[in-house]
Amino acid sequence: MTASGVVLWPGSGADRDHRTLVALEQLLAPVRVARVDHAHRIAGRKAPGKADVDIAGVVAAITEVADIWGVDPSTLVIGGRSYGGRICSMAVAGGLEVAGLVLLSYPLHPPGKPERLRTEHFPDITVPTLFVSGERDPFGSPDEFAVWAPTIAGPVEQVWLAGAHDPRNDAAVADAVGQWLVDLGT
Repeated sequence: MTASGVVLWPGSGADRDHRTLVALEQLLAPVRVARVDHAHRIAGRKAPGKADVDIAGVVAAITEVADIWGVDPSTLVIGGRSYGGRICSMAVAGGLEVAGLVLLSYPLHPPGKPERLRTEHFPDITVPTLFVSGERDPFGSPDEFAVWAPTIAGPVEQVWLAGAHDPRNDAAVADAVGQWLVDLGT
Protein backbone atom coordinates (compact mmCIF):
# COMPACT_ATOMS: atom_id res chain seq x y z
CA MET A 1 0.00 0.00 0.00
CA THR A 2 1.20 3.49 -0.75
CA ALA A 3 1.00 5.85 2.22
CA SER A 4 -0.35 9.32 1.48
CA GLY A 5 1.40 11.10 4.34
CA VAL A 6 2.63 10.98 7.91
CA VAL A 7 0.94 12.38 11.02
CA LEU A 8 3.11 12.77 14.13
CA TRP A 9 2.56 13.53 17.83
CA PRO A 10 5.17 14.73 20.37
CA GLY A 11 6.12 13.23 23.73
CA SER A 12 3.95 14.01 26.75
CA GLY A 13 5.74 17.18 27.87
CA ALA A 14 6.29 18.63 24.41
CA ASP A 15 4.16 20.18 21.72
CA ARG A 16 3.91 19.78 17.96
CA ASP A 17 6.97 22.00 17.51
CA HIS A 18 9.38 19.50 19.11
CA ARG A 19 12.63 19.77 17.16
CA THR A 20 12.56 16.15 15.95
CA LEU A 21 9.03 16.48 14.54
CA VAL A 22 9.93 19.77 12.84
CA ALA A 23 13.07 18.16 11.40
CA LEU A 24 11.07 15.20 10.11
CA GLU A 25 8.62 17.52 8.38
CA GLN A 26 11.50 19.35 6.69
CA LEU A 27 13.73 16.36 5.90
CA LEU A 28 11.02 14.00 4.63
CA ALA A 29 9.81 16.41 1.93
CA PRO A 30 8.16 15.87 -0.49
CA VAL A 31 6.30 13.43 1.79
CA ARG A 32 3.45 15.28 3.50
CA VAL A 33 3.90 15.50 7.27
CA ALA A 34 1.41 16.89 9.79
CA ARG A 35 2.53 17.64 13.35
CA VAL A 36 -0.32 17.47 15.88
CA ASP A 37 -0.66 18.37 19.55
CA HIS A 38 -2.16 15.92 22.03
CA ALA A 39 -5.80 16.36 23.00
CA HIS A 40 -4.73 17.01 26.61
CA ARG A 41 -2.54 19.92 25.46
CA ILE A 42 -5.29 21.32 23.23
CA ALA A 43 -7.55 21.19 26.30
CA GLY A 44 -5.04 23.37 28.16
CA ARG A 45 -3.25 20.75 30.27
CA LYS A 46 0.52 20.34 30.01
CA ALA A 47 0.56 16.77 31.32
CA PRO A 48 -1.47 13.91 29.92
CA GLY A 49 -4.71 12.99 31.58
CA LYS A 50 -6.30 9.69 30.80
CA ALA A 51 -4.88 7.93 27.76
CA ASP A 52 -8.36 7.42 26.31
CA VAL A 53 -8.72 11.20 25.87
CA ASP A 54 -5.52 11.34 23.82
CA ILE A 55 -6.43 8.19 21.87
CA ALA A 56 -9.75 9.80 20.92
CA GLY A 57 -7.74 12.87 19.93
CA VAL A 58 -5.60 10.73 17.60
CA VAL A 59 -8.71 9.37 15.88
CA ALA A 60 -10.19 12.88 15.52
CA ALA A 61 -6.93 14.34 14.20
CA ILE A 62 -6.50 11.55 11.65
CA THR A 63 -9.99 12.22 10.34
CA GLU A 64 -9.29 15.96 10.14
CA VAL A 65 -5.92 15.59 8.39
CA ALA A 66 -7.37 13.07 5.94
CA ASP A 67 -10.20 15.48 5.12
CA ILE A 68 -7.79 18.40 4.60
CA TRP A 69 -5.49 16.31 2.39
CA GLY A 70 -8.39 14.62 0.57
CA VAL A 71 -7.19 11.10 1.35
CA ASP A 72 -8.56 8.01 3.05
CA PRO A 73 -7.43 7.88 6.71
CA SER A 74 -6.31 4.29 6.20
CA THR A 75 -3.57 5.52 3.83
CA LEU A 76 -1.83 7.57 6.52
CA VAL A 77 1.19 6.54 8.58
CA ILE A 78 0.91 7.75 12.16
CA GLY A 79 3.18 7.84 15.17
CA GLY A 80 5.34 10.07 17.24
CA ARG A 81 7.91 10.44 19.94
CA SER A 82 7.65 8.55 23.23
CA TYR A 83 4.11 9.03 24.62
CA GLY A 84 2.94 10.24 21.20
CA GLY A 85 3.95 6.96 19.60
CA ARG A 86 2.49 4.96 22.47
CA ILE A 87 -0.91 6.63 22.13
CA CYS A 88 -0.87 6.05 18.36
CA SER A 89 0.04 2.39 18.83
CA MET A 90 -2.85 2.00 21.28
CA ALA A 91 -5.25 3.64 18.81
CA VAL A 92 -4.12 1.25 16.07
CA ALA A 93 -4.38 -1.75 18.41
CA GLY A 94 -7.90 -0.54 19.21
CA GLY A 95 -8.95 -0.70 15.57
CA LEU A 96 -7.82 2.57 13.92
CA GLU A 97 -6.96 1.63 10.33
CA VAL A 98 -3.75 3.22 9.07
CA ALA A 99 -0.93 2.28 6.69
CA GLY A 100 1.74 1.99 9.38
CA LEU A 101 3.24 3.16 12.67
CA VAL A 102 6.43 5.18 13.26
CA LEU A 103 7.41 4.91 16.94
CA LEU A 104 10.28 7.17 17.94
CA SER A 105 11.83 6.50 21.38
CA TYR A 106 8.89 4.27 22.30
CA PRO A 107 8.53 4.06 26.11
CA LEU A 108 8.55 0.28 26.57
CA HIS A 109 8.45 0.86 30.35
CA PRO A 110 9.16 3.71 32.80
CA PRO A 111 12.89 4.20 33.47
CA GLY A 112 14.13 1.75 36.08
CA LYS A 113 10.81 -0.13 36.13
CA PRO A 114 11.07 -2.88 33.50
CA GLU A 115 8.28 -4.79 35.25
CA ARG A 116 5.79 -2.06 34.21
CA LEU A 117 5.71 -2.95 30.53
CA ARG A 118 3.60 -1.02 28.04
CA THR A 119 3.22 -3.89 25.61
CA GLU A 120 -0.14 -5.51 26.36
CA HIS A 121 -1.60 -4.10 23.14
CA PHE A 122 1.30 -5.16 20.87
CA PRO A 123 -0.34 -8.41 19.63
CA ASP A 124 -3.27 -6.33 18.31
CA ILE A 125 -1.04 -4.21 16.05
CA THR A 126 -1.19 -5.66 12.55
CA VAL A 127 0.30 -2.81 10.48
CA PRO A 128 3.96 -2.33 9.53
CA THR A 129 5.76 -0.74 12.48
CA LEU A 130 9.07 1.10 12.72
CA PHE A 131 10.85 1.66 16.04
CA VAL A 132 13.66 4.26 16.09
CA SER A 133 15.36 4.60 19.49
CA GLY A 134 18.61 5.45 21.21
CA GLU A 135 20.89 2.56 22.11
CA ARG A 136 21.00 3.72 25.75
CA ASP A 137 17.30 4.58 26.15
CA PRO A 138 16.26 3.99 29.80
CA PHE A 139 12.68 3.44 28.57
CA GLY A 140 13.72 0.27 26.73
CA SER A 141 17.00 -1.32 25.67
CA PRO A 142 17.71 -3.12 22.40
CA ASP A 143 17.67 -6.41 24.34
CA GLU A 144 14.23 -5.63 25.81
CA PHE A 145 12.86 -4.68 22.40
CA ALA A 146 14.26 -7.92 20.98
CA VAL A 147 11.87 -9.72 23.34
CA TRP A 148 8.76 -7.53 22.97
CA ALA A 149 8.77 -6.12 19.41
CA PRO A 150 8.16 -9.59 17.89
CA THR A 151 4.86 -9.78 19.78
CA ILE A 152 3.50 -7.24 17.27
CA ALA A 153 1.44 -9.13 14.68
CA GLY A 154 2.51 -6.94 11.74
CA PRO A 155 6.00 -6.58 10.26
CA VAL A 156 8.44 -4.75 12.54
CA GLU A 157 11.69 -2.94 11.84
CA GLN A 158 14.00 -1.50 14.48
CA VAL A 159 16.67 1.15 14.04
CA TRP A 160 19.06 1.92 16.90
CA LEU A 161 20.92 5.22 17.00
CA ALA A 162 23.59 6.62 19.29
CA GLY A 163 22.06 8.31 22.31
CA ALA A 164 19.45 7.84 24.98
CA HIS A 165 15.72 8.64 25.02
CA ASP A 166 16.04 11.67 22.76
CA PRO A 167 18.66 10.91 20.09
CA ARG A 168 20.11 14.24 18.98
CA ASN A 169 20.78 13.25 15.38
CA ASP A 170 17.50 14.27 13.76
CA ALA A 171 18.96 13.67 10.29
CA ALA A 172 19.61 10.03 11.21
CA VAL A 173 16.05 9.71 12.55
CA ALA A 174 14.70 11.20 9.32
CA ASP A 175 16.92 8.90 7.23
CA ALA A 176 15.57 5.85 9.07
CA VAL A 177 11.95 6.98 8.71
CA GLY A 178 12.45 8.03 5.09
CA GLN A 179 13.98 4.70 4.08
CA TRP A 180 11.21 2.80 5.88
CA LEU A 181 8.58 4.89 4.06
CA VAL A 182 10.25 4.11 0.72
CA ASP A 183 10.19 0.41 1.58
CA LEU A 184 6.53 0.79 2.59
CA GLY A 185 5.73 2.35 -0.77
CA THR A 186 5.30 6.04 0.03
